[in-house]
Amino acid sequence: MFRARDMVVAGYPREYLRRLVSKAHVRQIGRGLYASAGFDGDHNQPLLEAAKRVPRGVVCLVSALQFHGIGTQAPHQVWLALPRGRNRPRGMSLPLRFCQFSGAAYTFGIEEHPLAGGSVRVYSPAKTVADCFKYRHKYGLDVAVEALREGWRAGKFSMKDLAAAAAVCRISRIMQPYLEMLT
Repeated sequence: MFRARDMVVAGYPREYLRRLVSKAHVRQIGRGLYASAGFDGDHNQPLLEAAKRVPRGVVCLVSALQFHGIGTQAPHQVWLALPRGRNRPRGMSLPLRFCQFSGAAYTFGIEEHPLAGGSVRVYSPAKTVADCFKYRHKYGLDVAVEALREGWRAGKFSMKDLAAAAAVCRISRIMQPYLEMLT
């Protein structure tokens, strides 16, 4: 999967891309987004499309929970984190929701995962659980507690990782009773 501007940067004229599309060697997935004709994608294709369309975005919250296989939440939108002060992209056909994180809360815990067709930046499981507690008023406390319990049972993070993520998100005191429940 690639963007039209990636081909231009690589030195190919836009006419070459148009010809590839007309000969069915490449198919257009969306505005400015293309894939080879044999690329079928998988269940993570919306995340990959979002990563290509918003290069600074990091998959977060419920979308990151689904990516890591934590809990039972199935988002109908892709949640992306952007640095505070950045404008949100407009006019996209892909259902995206944005959160703005500042400073260390944005940069902490970013992992890059290779997928078929490209790579996706996703927050680590510990940072994702901490973010769910931070945004518990938006999703509900039950989502955050379920993510904490399921992630701990599956061994997705350690207490040290979780404590570091909670400190960065400034929710250590809020998470303390729930962490005591686990241990």
